[in-house]
Amino acid sequence: MGIFKRETERVPCTVEVSHRFEELSAHVRFDNGAVVHPGDSVIVHGEPVLAPYGEVVSEPREATITRANALQRAWTRLTGDLEFIELCEFSFSEEVRL
Repeated sequence: MGIFKRETERVPCTVEVSHRFEELSAHVRFDNGAVVHPGDSVIVHGEPVLAPYGEVVSEPREATITRANALQRAWTRLTGDLEFIELCEFSFSEEVRL
């Protein structure tokens, strides 16, 4: 992988959507064991997976992983910590300020 070149790969995946009172979530599992690294992007192909209330739905799909080049990966690692610190500056409480 070069410093400026981006590579793509198509991988089989499973999309799991939970629409229950206890959990509202969506997860993608790469069936071939592929791993996403900082700076990579993922596009899951196909129709949206919709789960009726109270159910968990899993459907097979195919995804395209676009790998970050060396420069993008370094930039993501460098700035990712700063973005995390920015998130930590906020707090959530039930107190109402007037």
